[in-house]
Amino acid sequence: MIRSMYSGISGLKNFQTKLDVIGNNIANVNTYGFKKGRTVFKDLYSQTVSGATGPTGNRGGVNPNQVGLGSQIASIDTLHTPGSTQFTGNTLDMAIEGDGFFRVAGDVAGEFLYTRAGVFYLDQGEDENATEARIVDGEGRYLVQEDGSPITIPIDATSLSVGQNGVVSYVQAGTLNDDQTISLAKFNNPGGLSKVGGNYYQQSTNSGAPTLGEPLGDGGHGAIKSGSLEMSNVDLSEEFTEMIVAQRSFQANTRIITTSDEILQELVNLKR
Repeated sequence: MIRSMYSGISGLKNFQTKLDVIGNNIANVNTYGFKKGRTVFKDLYSQTVSGATGPTGNRGGVNPNQVGLGSQIASIDTLHTPGSTQFTGNTLDMAIEGDGFFRVAGDVAGEFLYTRAGVFYLDQGEDENATEARIVDGEGRYLVQEDGSPITIPIDATSLSVGQNGVVSYVQAGTLNDDQTISLAKFNNPGGLSKVGGNYYQQSTNSGAPTLGEPLGDGGHGAIKSGSLEMSNVDLSEEFTEMIVAQRSFQANTRIITTSDEILQELVNLKR
């Protein structure tokens, strides 16, 4: 069978995957804290027709003759470049200026998830008789301090604010309280984090363990910007350009398959 047909098939599969990634990027162009994906290709392998030979006393060297047999996906990367910041004026809307991630409680005790989407609210506390509310996200997961405990705010507190250093301040009965600090997490390889949906990331075997720290600390975790949200880092002009390239490449690979089929038809028709 003609090798070009199978090369074309591999190209079709790869560019379909690339279009899937582009479609997801465009769908999340307005998702707070979203980080776009990128598809990287590599060649599959090559069939050696003749190997290389070294030079001799009366003849020069000869390069190898190889025929490539298609392409494959090398990686689907998550690009953690910063997105633009949108001002909202809401105190519990928070953006991170730096490499850190917000740390929120997971579904299992002692488990934490990580996010760049800083859309937080105050709940009513652990039950209807609670005197303190917790800072939670849209899924009900609460924002934590470095020791993993939730940040709590008295129900009767006023003048709630969050500083760039992550210190949560409020006034209760005329007394200023600022003894709670938001903890940020930082990873050696953020591209190794696993997306688990809902704007959350999960630690993986290749992301490394998180280093915890306070904003504006020595660990370079970043600063918190209260009253703002980080937008998606998707660039629509770039995505549409990549979509055109992927579409044309998909068409070119279908042409390879069609041409290979026509050659096979000619071979079949040699004897009638």
